[in-house]
Amino acid sequence: MKNLFWILLCSLAVPAMATENLTIERIFDSPALEGSSPNSVKVSPDGKRVTFLQGKTTDYERYDLWEYNIATGNNQMLFNSDDLHSGPETLSDEEKARRERMRLSGTGIVNYFWSDDGKALLFPLAGDAYYFRLGDEKAQKILDTDAFETDIRFSPKANFISYVREQNLFIKNIKTQVETQLTFDGKGTIKNAMAEFVAQEEMGRMTGYWWSPDESKIAFTQVDESPVDEVTRSEIYADSIKMINQRYPSAGTPNVTVKLAVKDLASGDTQWVDLGKEQDIYLARVNWMKDSQTLTYQWQSRDQQTLELRAFNTQSAKQNTLLTESSNTWVNLNDDLHFLNDQKHFIWASEKTGFKHLYLYKNDGTLVRQLTQGDWVVDEIEAIDEKQGLVYFTGRANTPLEQHIYVVSIAGGDIKKLSQRSGTHVPSFSDDASVYVDKFSTVNTPWQVSLHQADGKHLAWLNENAIKGSHPLKALQSDWVEPTLDSFVSDDGTKLYYRLYKPKKIQGKHPVIVYVYGGPHAQVVTNSWGGNRGLLMQYWANKGYVVFSVDNRGSNYRGKAFEDPLYKKMGSTEVDDQIAGVKFLRNLPYVDPERIGIYGHSYGGYMSLMSMFKAGEFFKAGVAGAPVTDWALYDTHYTERYMGNPKKDKDAYIASSVFPYAKNLTGDLMIYHGMADDNVLFTNSTKLYKHLQDLAIPFESMDYPGKKHSIRGKQTGIHLFHTITNFFNRHFDMK
Repeated sequence: MKNLFWILLCSLAVPAMATENLTIERIFDSPALEGSSPNSVKVSPDGKRVTFLQGKTTDYERYDLWEYNIATGNNQMLFNSDDLHSGPETLSDEEKARRERMRLSGTGIVNYFWSDDGKALLFPLAGDAYYFRLGDEKAQKILDTDAFETDIRFSPKANFISYVREQNLFIKNIKTQVETQLTFDGKGTIKNAMAEFVAQEEMGRMTGYWWSPDESKIAFTQVDESPVDEVTRSEIYADSIKMINQRYPSAGTPNVTVKLAVKDLASGDTQWVDLGKEQDIYLARVNWMKDSQTLTYQWQSRDQQTLELRAFNTQSAKQNTLLTESSNTWVNLNDDLHFLNDQKHFIWASEKTGFKHLYLYKNDGTLVRQLTQGDWVVDEIEAIDEKQGLVYFTGRANTPLEQHIYVVSIAGGDIKKLSQRSGTHVPSFSDDASVYVDKFSTVNTPWQVSLHQADGKHLAWLNENAIKGSHPLKALQSDWVEPTLDSFVSDDGTKLYYRLYKPKKIQGKHPVIVYVYGGPHAQVVTNSWGGNRGLLMQYWANKGYVVFSVDNRGSNYRGKAFEDPLYKKMGSTEVDDQIAGVKFLRNLPYVDPERIGIYGHSYGGYMSLMSMFKAGEFFKAGVAGAPVTDWALYDTHYTERYMGNPKKDKDAYIASSVFPYAKNLTGDLMIYHGMADDNVLFTNSTKLYKHLQDLAIPFESMDYPGKKHSIRGKQTGIHLFHTITNFFNRHFDMK
C-alpha cells in the first residue's frame, strides 16, 4: 500500500482556473490543463539525447516516444504509437495486475528501455516488443507471439532481451533471433522469474530475475503460491459478475514459498541459493556485485524487524552476511544499494540514526564512513560518478516539503545543494553523471523539464511549460488560489505541516473539506504539482470551500521517529493529529466550525472512517474511498509491518478496526469502492455496509462496477468528482 498514495496524485492529475470556466469535466478533457509535460524522462547512457513519453494533444492518455537531441536542441517524435499498433490493446491478467502495481496508466507506449551502450531502445507494446537500433529506418518487432510476454528487458550488454512468458523465463539473442527457454516448470502455483503479489505491491520489487553484469548468469526466483490462502471474490461488472479465485495473503496467513537460483547460460546448470532453515521470510532485494560472481540478496524476517544483506559466491557456493539492520518496530526497505566499479566498495542507505542516510562500506561489510548526516532524510541515490568520486542524491536537507538535488564526495565532506528553485526536483542523470534532466514543479507551477550540467548549471529547456500565451492554465490565473504551506504545533508539542486553500472572496464563515491520506510512506503536504486532485481543490476553493490537509505522524520524510507512533496503533495517533488540524482551523475567523468535512481514498478512506467514528464532534460529514475497514483483511507484508501478526497481536487489530467505533457515527457519511478491487478488496466496504445497516445507521454509497483500486477512466473520474462534490454541497448547504 505504500504506493497507493501516488495513485491518488497521479491517476487523476492537474491545478485550476477561473470560476466560470473551471468545471470538473474540463479537468479530465484534452489538452491537459497541466500542459504537455513529458513522462518517463531518461537521458541516454551516452548523454547525447533525452527521451520521454508524451501524450497526444487529442488524447493525453495515449503516449508516443519522443527525443530531444542535446547537441542540436531539436525535439522530434521517434515513434507514433498509432503507427505501431492501433485499436484496443488487450492485456493479459498478469499484465493488468503488473501495471496496477507499477502505477502505469494510459495506452500506446507506456514504458521503454535504453540499452546500456546507448545504441538501442526497447519498448513493449500490446503484449509484444519493438527493438530500435539508432540509425535504423524503423523499429523491428522483436517479439510477435500469441502469448503475452511481461517484464521485457535488455541484457546488460544488449546482446539479448529477456522476458517472462507463461510463468517461465526466456531470453532471445538479438542478432541471431534465437530464443532460449531457461525454465520449464512454471505452471499452476509455480512461477519462475516473477515477483509475487506482496513483492510488487508492498516491497516495490517488480521483477523476479537479475542478469549478472557480464551476461554469463541470470539469478531468478521460483515462487510457490500453494501455501497462500485462495479466496473467492467477485468482480462485479455492469453486465456480469466474475468469480475470481485469488491467492491473497491476508495478515497472519501463510505467504508464498520463495526460492532463489542462479542459471549459468553457458552450461545450463542451475544453482540454488540456501536461504536458510526458516522458510517464512521475505526476499526483498537481489543485486549482483560487479565481479559477476557474487550475488547479494536482502533477507527480511517475517516480522520485518531484521534485514540482512547476504552475499553468495557462485563459484564456492559459500555465503556470508555483510551487514544487519534491526529495529524494535520495523525496518524500511529502500533501493539505495550500489556496488562500485572498483569491485571493493558499495554504498548503502540506513535509518539507524533515526534518519535515512548514506554510508560507504567495503565489499566484506566493513564500514568505511558515513557520507550524509543530520536531522533530515535522503530520498534516494540518483547517480554515482566514480571518476570524480561523487554521489548525487535527492533529499530534504532544507525542508521536508521539497525534494532537492545534492552532491557529496565519496571521500566525505559537506554536501552541496545543486537545485536552486524552491519546489520539487525529480532528476534523471546520464550514466556518466555528466548531465541531468530536472523535472520541477511547485504547488502552483505544473511540471517543467530542463537540462543541466552535473554542477546544476542550466543548459536548456526541454519543456518550459510556462503559464503564458496559449497554455491551458493562462486564462485561469485571475481566479487562481495559491495555497499556504506552513506548520503549527499541536497540544503535545508536535510540529505538523499543513496546506490551506481559502476562497479568494471571504464572505462570513466558510465550510471546510479536509483532504487526508494519513498513512505511512506518503506525504500530502508538499510544494509540488497536485495533479487532478490539486485541481479539484482549486475548484472547491472557487466554490467557496476552505480546503485543508495536514501530514500527521506516521507520514513520510520526517524521520523514523515521526513514523513509529503508528506501530500497533493504526487509526489512533493519526486521528489525534487530524483533530489537532481541526482545532487549528477553528481558530481561523473565516472557518465555520460546524461545517468541517473529511475526504480520503485508500488509507485516506480508512482515516475518513476513523475520524467520523472516533471524532464525530469535529467532523460533520465524510467521504471514504476504497477504505480498509479491518486490517485483518489486508495483506501480510504491509499490515504486519505496522500492526504485528494478528495471531499474536489480536487486541491491536481489534482496536485498529473501524467496527468497534462505527456505532458512534452521527454525521453524514458516503463510502465508494471499485467493485473489482483486487488490492483493498471490496469486502472491506460490504462488510461495513452490513454492519451499519445492522446498527440501523443511515449512510450513502457509490460503487463502481469493474473498477480496480485506483478507479481509473476519464468518465469515471468525472462521475467520482461530481459525486464527492455533490455530497458535500448537499450536507453543507452549498449551491
